[in-house]
Amino acid sequence: MSNVLLIEDEDSIRRVLKKVLHEDNQTYKFTEAVDGQEGISMVKKQEFDLILCDIKMPKKDGIEVLDFIRNHSPATPVVMISGHGNLETAVKAMRMGAFDYISKPPDLNHLLSTVRSALQLKAQPARVQKTVKKPNVSQQMVGESDAMQRIHKLISKVAPTQARVLVQGPNGSGKELIADAIHKNSLRSKGPFVEVNCAAIPSELIESELFGHVKGAFTSAHKDRKGKFEAAHGGTLFLDEIGDMSLPAQAKVLRALQEHKVQRVGSDKDISVDVRVVAATNKNLNEEINARRFREDLFHRLAVIEIQVPPLNDRRSDIPLLINHFNAALMPPKSIEQNAVKLLKEMNWTGNVRQLRNVVERLHILSDNLITADAVKQFVNH
Repeated sequence: MSNVLLIEDEDSIRRVLKKVLHEDNQTYKFTEAVDGQEGISMVKKQEFDLILCDIKMPKKDGIEVLDFIRNHSPATPVVMISGHGNLETAVKAMRMGAFDYISKPPDLNHLLSTVRSALQLKAQPARVQKTVKKPNVSQQMVGESDAMQRIHKLISKVAPTQARVLVQGPNGSGKELIADAIHKNSLRSKGPFVEVNCAAIPSELIESELFGHVKGAFTSAHKDRKGKFEAAHGGTLFLDEIGDMSLPAQAKVLRALQEHKVQRVGSDKDISVDVRVVAATNKNLNEEINARRFREDLFHRLAVIEIQVPPLNDRRSDIPLLINHFNAALMPPKSIEQNAVKLLKEMNWTGNVRQLRNVVERLHILSDNLITADAVKQFVNH
């Protein structure tokens, strides 16, 4: 039996929620609160498996209730109920730790899939949650600058949660390393980590790549094939360069995130998927939204937590560490003159960390036992 608390001031909404959830699973036991203050009192009295909480309520609003629950009962999943015009507040709630949000009037499929997923999370054995390793991102991302320290701390907070993450930054700045670190330090670390470069796949093939296809769906579909969402079931799906995805594909990704289901191309059969999505882009998605090239509702689904990766030119203090890191990975490592490091530190790194790695490899190949400042002047284009 699952104990569900409904904190909602509208009687009609409470009736709909109870009716739909009861029809889906008759073992649910419901407790009702008609305002935020009463909801807090209920949480103080007993433990719940799931809480559905309205945002706009008398006495105390949903944000105040969520803040109390996160401190009093942090393991309890909270699904926020947002009315028209409350989308920005709903996104804020997710950043505070809400599991998800549903809009009024509730979409029944979205409601049911969200409740099921939230209860599955709550049902995970406590011993599993306790054995999550402390985040160790230093092996993946090199840097001790203030910007990198902030990223390390943010990863340590977000990785053990189920929150979706949007990583933004220029090409070559290491966005994929952040996604990998989030996965490795999450409860899904033993599951698959599946990467999709949305910019590298032709628009006519992206839906087949993400959702799979059935035999005969198109000319070259000679057999059934699972997509990346299915392949990432139980793990993390990294959607790199999400800003380059076509609008039709964006609509299907939005449905997959809302309902935790996908349909293969050429099929009308729903396939349930349990996937955490981390997305990345080098584009300004707010500008893409204004230009109607990116869906605002998908942006809010993806950007529960935003991580901004700075260009290498903005964290030059990390360059010596990166040089040593890349040099140590090449066999045999070679000594580097300090004047050579100084010259490299002063360069304009428009290609960011990827460009620096390539330069270090070039110097390693073309130099003898010592990488000198003269070698930098000779072999590196300033």
